[in-house]
Amino acid sequence: MRHRSSFRTAACALLVLAMSSSPIAVEAALAQSGGVSAISAADRKQGSDANPQLIQEYGGAITGPQASYVETVGKNIAVQSGLGNARGDFTVTLLNSPINNAFAIPGGYIYVTRQLVGLMNNEAELAGVLGHEVGHVAARHSAKRQSAAQRNTIFGALGAILSTAVLGNSALGQLGSQVFSTGSQLLTLKFSRAQETEADNLGVQYLGKAGYDPRAMSTVLQSLANQTALDAQLLGSNEAVPAWASTHPDPASRVRAALVQAGPAARGTTNRDVFLTRINGLMYGDDPAQGVVEGRRFTHPVFRMAFDAPAGFAMQNGTRSVAISGQSGKGEMSTAAYNGDMEAYVRAVFAGLSPEGQAAIAPASIERTTVNGIPASIGTARVTSGGSPVDVVVYAYEWSPSQAFHFVTISQAGQAGAFDPLFKSMRRISAAEAAAVRPRRISVVTVKSTDTLQSLAARMAYTDQPQQRFMVLNGLTGTARPPVGSKVKLVVY
Repeated sequence: MRHRSSFRTAACALLVLAMSSSPIAVEAALAQSGGVSAISAADRKQGSDANPQLIQEYGGAITGPQASYVETVGKNIAVQSGLGNARGDFTVTLLNSPINNAFAIPGGYIYVTRQLVGLMNNEAELAGVLGHEVGHVAARHSAKRQSAAQRNTIFGALGAILSTAVLGNSALGQLGSQVFSTGSQLLTLKFSRAQETEADNLGVQYLGKAGYDPRAMSTVLQSLANQTALDAQLLGSNEAVPAWASTHPDPASRVRAALVQAGPAARGTTNRDVFLTRINGLMYGDDPAQGVVEGRRFTHPVFRMAFDAPAGFAMQNGTRSVAISGQSGKGEMSTAAYNGDMEAYVRAVFAGLSPEGQAAIAPASIERTTVNGIPASIGTARVTSGGSPVDVVVYAYEWSPSQAFHFVTISQAGQAGAFDPLFKSMRRISAAEAAAVRPRRISVVTVKSTDTLQSLAARMAYTDQPQQRFMVLNGLTGTARPPVGSKVKLVVY
């Protein structure tokens, strides 16, 4: 979680994400969708205006050899769409985000997060994901879904209290029914089945044209489905819906359909070893500069901050917020502009929770207290959502004369107390504790004759489910050791 300024709704609405399946010809897809065969000046301006905000939203751009490699692959696959005649017509960005995601916007701008790249196992999978996103742009899906996306409500089972305009559009979508999604990522869930079908199949077509094995679309979908299932298992939740997975086709059917379209026979290249060599050393998981989640504890070494989720709750870090989710409710830790007036700060947070055009939510009361030596203020409000009363709490902390942080929590009426351990756990950490926070990175190793599945998994920088994490990371099934001499990925400190 980093301190971020408000993200504009218009920029959010440009996001074009997700994958799907079903055979359809490129020409038919573009004809049915009113697709385009060139990047217009208007699209270039739209993309250029949104690009800096999107990069900021997703933790900044990564530079260096790894980013250059991703850029090369992305431009190569994008050219297959016919949107541009040269690789220079496209801008491909590797984003510093711990969330599995990829998207594209008009104007030839293509994005993929380092986390999703780290989950992939060959270059064809990278090209397939980026080709899918370019397919959305080629079919003009963004323009057709903007108005619907801007009307999104993000609170799922807890009701439609807030719209995407929460906290001045600061990605409170992490509080929604999808634990792993930020507000902008939730736009994924509003693409139609037909639009997802078009983009998925355009991506497969692009793979074949570029000389890749088109079956890579199916294998990367399978890895994403496996990672989602593992994440849900680790969090003790059955609610996990990844950013890439629309609510329309289920993951299993998408894997099958992508494979059917590609055909069962191997053809084209995957460039597995080249890919693994090029991503060796890529950061995986949380960036310490944005804070790190370890189990139920969040630590931010830059802000010298730590807090713990209550028992039964799980956390997911984002670039600008930390989501807390459990059966009793959902919450987010974030920050906003602070001028030294804590009461005004709390009221401003409440006001930002109201959907556009509706009366601002106001706290019934604001109380002052101290938590572990930190001045704090608490505001509460009971509102009606979906015909049922729910409690909204804003718990704010004065970190410095010019910096404040806050939790926003939502729970069924009378259950707000479930978050009390969270509120009381906020604390400052020492310089030594901050220095102990280390990043995890991908390490590509060659399997030796003395290695076993268990010994390889034991080298993973995790104490929970290391073997399952290793298998999902490498697209493995069963219990057999990877072949001697093959390359595999580990996540290490």
